[in-house]
Amino acid sequence: MWLVTGATGHIGNVLVRKLLERGEKVRVLIPPGENREPLNGLHVEALEGDVLNLDAVFESMRGIKGIFHLAGVISIMPGANPFVRKVNVDGTKNILRAAREKKIDKLIYTSSIHAIQRVEDGVIDENIPYDMNNPYGAYDRSKAEATLEVLHATQTGLEAVVACPTGVIGPYDYRGSMMGAVIHDAATAKPTLYVDGAYDFVDVRDVADGLIIAAEKGKRGESYILSGQKISVRYMLETVREVTGKNFFQMKIPFDLAKFAALFTPMYYQMAHATPRFTPYSLEVLKSNSNISHAKASRELGYQPRSLYESIRDTVKWFLEKRKS
Repeated sequence: MWLVTGATGHIGNVLVRKLLERGEKVRVLIPPGENREPLNGLHVEALEGDVLNLDAVFESMRGIKGIFHLAGVISIMPGANPFVRKVNVDGTKNILRAAREKKIDKLIYTSSIHAIQRVEDGVIDENIPYDMNNPYGAYDRSKAEATLEVLHATQTGLEAVVACPTGVIGPYDYRGSMMGAVIHDAATAKPTLYVDGAYDFVDVRDVADGLIIAAEKGKRGESYILSGQKISVRYMLETVREVTGKNFFQMKIPFDLAKFAALFTPMYYQMAHATPRFTPYSLEVLKSNSNISHAKASRELGYQPRSLYESIRDTVKWFLEKRKS
């Protein structure tokens, strides 16, 4: 049996589906009050508890052969965020402590491309270090710190590997990720404002497959970047238009104007309890170096991501079908 933390998230629920399709038994650790819709109809053993509850963490590892640790808090808001660090770092430390004491055979930790040090030029690969002092956001720093904790644990014998996905898109996006919301709005012909920028995006199904093959073939203490393809936001919107055959109003916002507006949007998102989209962090990402290589994962694991046209097409189809249900 496999334990999956963060199973209701985008990558998590797709990973659970993939494991079940392979005939694996799955236990999930779900925080109290968490929306379980992403797991509806899936035959899993659900244990209530979160990664900050050490007793629940120990109980979740009873009789399992391995862990996919995905539980974490994502934030693109500026400033310090103690809760983000508490869940992402302290929660990971609890997982590591229990895994060592329970002598778990394998741990696959889902980190993030944003945990890796920013570089302005050249190709981003696994040779670039993790950066706990990243100035761009609390999320980036917390994922880097947690990743280094995992790698440190491998030096004392824990069988663990790290996977770093890039920008994830794809079906089964129940919570509406930032780029998922952009695709959804375009698919439903809502007026769409966008900033001219690009990033490396990857299909959630390819990330889930990458995690599974990392469990099978990954080497202890190694990191594997699970990237896809660099595309512009405009390409993404035009692909949605092509897939749906529907026109919708779209307007490109000059980057300098967006950057100025982003100084005030965090306050709006907090007051409106809305999902953040345009923040200084998200704009920085769209202008950052996104020449990201998955050559190591392809070479050592056999990782082969699909075309993003297929990803966008399937995401649109999923959103539209879910809207009807």
